Amino acid sequence: MLSQKEKLRLSQISGLLYKISKKVRILRHLAWPSSVRYKFFRLGSEKLPEISYPLFNSEELKFELKNVRKKLGDLSIDKWLLKKTNDLEDSVNLLSNCGSPDFYKYSANIYGTPKSKLRDGRTTPMQLSKRFESIMLNQKKVGVEQLDKKPIDVLEIKNKIEEKVHKFFGSKSPEVLIVDSISAKATASSRKIRLRKNAIFTDRDVAQLFNHEAMVHVATTLNGRNQHKMKILGGNYGSITKTQEGLAVFSEFITGSIDIKRMYRIINRVKAIQMAIDGADFIEVYRYFLDQNKLKTEAYENARRIFRGGVLSGGYPFTKDMVYFDGLVRVYNFIRAAISNGRLDVLKLLFSGKIDLDDIPIILEMDKEGLINEPKFLPSWITDKEYLTSFFSFSIFVGEIDHHKTDDYYKRLF
Repeated sequence: MLSQKEKLRLSQISGLLYKISKKVRILRHLAWPSSVRYKFFRLGSEKLPEISYPLFNSEELKFELKNVRKKLGDLSIDKWLLKKTNDLEDSVNLLSNCGSPDFYKYSANIYGTPKSKLRDGRTTPMQLSKRFESIMLNQKKVGVEQLDKKPIDVLEIKNKIEEKVHKFFGSKSPEVLIVDSISAKATASSRKIRLRKNAIFTDRDVAQLFNHEAMVHVATTLNGRNQHKMKILGGNYGSITKTQEGLAVFSEFITGSIDIKRMYRIINRVKAIQMAIDGADFIEVYRYFLDQNKLKTEAYENARRIFRGGVLSGGYPFTKDMVYFDGLVRVYNFIRAAISNGRLDVLKLLFSGKIDLDDIPIILEMDKEGLINEPKFLPSWITDKEYLTSFFSFSIFVGEIDHHKTDDYYKRLF
């Protein structure tokens, strides 16, 4: 057991890292003003946007991180805090290289690329995207089309999400806002859920946004902010994105709120990132997205996601949108392994704050040391142990079947 003196030291270091993390706001720093979109369309979508980013004081933050390293010892929690220090420095380096080829180098290190290997050492997000796409195209060939959904006004979506979050979070509910300055259809923090003003929403989006943004992003943020002894668990920075977005997309899957359009959005982003890496510029990627959905504003926003911070003439994009498939596979396999090994107790720790799956051994250790507070906000699918056990028990069994033989059998039936 750790002494109170050691616990206090570790807690203080964690607090310092949390303060630094608040100064490393990646998506906020990379945001484009709405005037860039208006100018792009005014010029006939034929001229590359011109972007300048605010100056980022990396030297001051690196000096603070250097001082944190001096305070670290040799305990396992010290080594974990050192990793967090290095993760934060990666995010600092990312922001200090906006608009340059080096930006892509740091982005690829933090988020990965379409051809990065998943945990099995073989599969890549690009291969996964192509496989998903081929399966969905097979449905179209036999006439299984997505039902037309009537678009819903963003104000109505706002009201529906407000009702849901107030019911779950009570006095801690985030404010739901309609804004014009984000690339995604929606983003979330502990205090605000932002909906993009010009995005097209349907009733299905209410379930998706609630389970993705509120039940994961807002919940893990609020739970992390309640970790008074380990405040870094409330910090948001690049390296935790893969697990956070993986949890969020898994939440859509396990609650049945995912749909084909959503899957195609994720697939198209992976393909577009690879296009940009291979040299496609902003206009070429914009046209690729325009071919997918015929909506100019959506095409622009999707292209903007990939080029924010990067080089608009191609070759060096922002690769954050890699994390959805990679993170989903990691989270699915983690929960599957936890249930297979009789470790349901670790699942709630996924919501103890903004963590990476690799943090779990240290989170367990800190939990035993009394350094972790019980997460207050947990989605129903994580607390329903009977459902998860039943679902993954079947999944584990089915995963061990030789599907090549069964597929051949059913093909003959078809």
